[in-house]
Amino acid sequence: MGNIIKKLAIGLVIGGILVGVAKALEFPFVFQMLFLGFAMLGAVTFMLLDAPPLRTMSGAKSVVALVAFYILLCTVCIAGASFLPQFDPEEEKGKIAKILKPQFEASEKGKTEELIARAKALDEQVKALEVKLMSLGAEQVAKGPSAGAPTPPPTPPTNVAAGDFMKLGEEQWQLMECYNCHKLRGEGGKKRGPELDNIGSLLTVEEIQQKITDPKSFMAEGFEKEWEKGRMPDKFKELMEPKDILALASWLGSFKNTSVNTPRPIKKK
Repeated sequence: MGNIIKKLAIGLVIGGILVGVAKALEFPFVFQMLFLGFAMLGAVTFMLLDAPPLRTMSGAKSVVALVAFYILLCTVCIAGASFLPQFDPEEEKGKIAKILKPQFEASEKGKTEELIARAKALDEQVKALEVKLMSLGAEQVAKGPSAGAPTPPPTPPTNVAAGDFMKLGEEQWQLMECYNCHKLRGEGGKKRGPELDNIGSLLTVEEIQQKITDPKSFMAEGFEKEWEKGRMPDKFKELMEPKDILALASWLGSFKNTSVNTPRPIKKK
């Protein structure tokens, strides 16, 4: 009896050490208990080594005893495993979503703040451009073409204003994320829209404006399916001011790289 108590005490000490180490390493509680169980199982195994030998049994009794022991062992293992946490894919997805939620929220917040900052910067640049154009007697360019009147030349009369105007057009390209569908200067594009490096040789600034505000007005040759499905969004006339559309069209109209095979536009309206 003393030997059994001694081995039981050793098993508890070893189990306590394993639990302490697991806790220090921040293992889940279920694993801590699992380590304790292993230690106690080892102690019980050593206790059985001191048990008296079984009396000799006949062949039939031995088979029955072996089968009964096997059934008992399987029952204990299966029942014990059923008490352990079971893997649930949906529960694990929920845990992952909970862990990543702060990161997603921070990312979305940062993206929103960046867009707001970019929009404010663009607004300031547009206001400065309007002042310059109005001071040079080009108020009509800043306000956009009036109804029924021909579109005035998009290029401001001075080099400084022209540079600002083109920069505004490039910023609109980035802000509206046109690069998601169109390739330009070897960047962007996902084959949903034509490459635009030579669009200035094929369309006037006025026609490019019309295409931006009414995507169905022109169809790029070879993009019939995309045109029929309306792949180009019909939303830019609501998202952009007339001066922004004019700046973007003017900037695109400056691309006249004939070495790039920009598809031929086909007028539909």
